[in-house]
Amino acid sequence: MQATATVLVYSDDANTREQVRLATGRRPAPDVPVVEFVECATVPAVLKELDRGGIDVCVLDGEAVPMGGMGVCRQIKDEIFDCPPVLLLIGRPQDAWLATWSRAEAAVALPVEPVEFASALASLLRRKPALSA
Repeated sequence: MQATATVLVYSDDANTREQVRLATGRRPAPDVPVVEFVECATVPAVLKELDRGGIDVCVLDGEAVPMGGMGVCRQIKDEIFDCPPVLLLIGRPQDAWLATWSRAEAAVALPVEPVEFASALASLLRRKPALSA
């Protein structure tokens, strides 16, 4: 059986969630597992999925409304024990300092550029020893 990684994607915008899925494909790099997605359009859904467990990486939309991914990231880093690494989608490259404030492990600018996004996601997936393909 092939290993899988579970990636939570939070955005109120279905197009942004689709960009993430398309940029990832089945796996973002040959040396990481196949990815399964859990999509969330609201913060309560994100918190419910994280409480359930089994999430390997979170991708959070910094431009989501009413609560952006930066605030969600900061909250889950404070509240979730052993919080998964976070890849933050930011509105512009100049917002990278806000990603640092939110304690995200990585950030890429919107719209999602597939090669940059896949590389950042693969890097976070490699941090989990149990996920080596």
